[in-house]
Amino acid sequence: MGVPGWFARERADGDRFADLVDGTESPDGDEFAHELALVGGLRELGAGGAPDAETRQRIRDEIAGRLAEAEAAPKRRGHAVANLAAAAVALVLAMGGITLLLSKDALPGDPLYGIKRAGESASLGLTFDQQDKAKKHLEFAANRVGELGELTRQGAPTDAYFTGLTDFETDLRAGVSQLTALVTDQGGQTRLADLRSWARQQSDRLGLQVGHAPAEARDKFAAARVLLDKVQARTTDLGSRLVCYTITTGSSDELGAVPAAGDCVRNPDSPEAVLPPVTAPPPSSAPTGSPAPTSVPPSSGVDTAAPTGPLAPPTGGTPPPVVATPGPTTKTLPLPTTTTPPPPLISIPPLIPGLPPITIG
Repeated sequence: MGVPGWFARERADGDRFADLVDGTESPDGDEFAHELALVGGLRELGAGGAPDAETRQRIRDEIAGRLAEAEAAPKRRGHAVANLAAAAVALVLAMGGITLLLSKDALPGDPLYGIKRAGESASLGLTFDQQDKAKKHLEFAANRVGELGELTRQGAPTDAYFTGLTDFETDLRAGVSQLTALVTDQGGQTRLADLRSWARQQSDRLGLQVGHAPAEARDKFAAARVLLDKVQARTTDLGSRLVCYTITTGSSDELGAVPAAGDCVRNPDSPEAVLPPVTAPPPSSAPTGSPAPTSVPPSSGVDTAAPTGPLAPPTGGTPPPVVATPGPTTKTLPLPTTTTPPPPLISIPPLIPGLPPITIG
């Protein structure tokens, strides 16, 4: 399909006018005279309103300066945000330290008591030895008992008692579980005895406070004392099994490992096993090989004392015959003879071909 003629002519005229405006061709007579005069006037008008070289340089410098400020603004803003964040962190740490210090004497139910418990949790997280961690749990449990006594003196509400007793039971279970696990693995009758004594003391302290607590909280006091009685029974049962091959049942409850029941087969390799003392025979002053002395029952009218001087013949009678008593005999045992076996023969091959081997021994 061909291109219409009128479109081709318009396109050719447009190209011709563009060439005349660019100056690549010269017009023929009055060709496009009016259009070219209009384009020339517009060019003169534009050239007259254009800024000079100094104005253009000033505009260029102004644009470059504002671009530099735009690039530097995020950096300054970043430094400002970093400084603000550092100041906020320092403020939080300072306020946290002061708050933790103020919460040291907080009681259950106080606004700062939660901060105090959070500090205790952080202290447990920084303790890596299991025995030290168990001691901390028991220490915190003892602190709760002291705080309950302070609540009774202040007449605190019932909710405060429930909070303190609940935290007491939580730390008690955790400390007893960890400590009994250590005793099961490593032994330690002393640890169990100390734990039993500690549980008895805390039970006595709670018994003195329950009479001053609100009636609604006395059941919670009784439950805490029952738990302490279980701790005492657990330490007794576990201590009696430390010398056995089977110490626990392999299961656990709220207080840790459950002691095994039944007959105890003693384990001689257990660190709690006590060896019986070795009894040696009493020393004897009699010489080896001499007959044991015999006691002669004394008879009335007979002097059994040995004479200390020469016997004098009695007067008016025949002297009794003298019987020689043989002395103790000593049997000489032959000394054991030890025979030393001859050293083995050592044969060294000849160092130089043709020579005989060297034999030592």
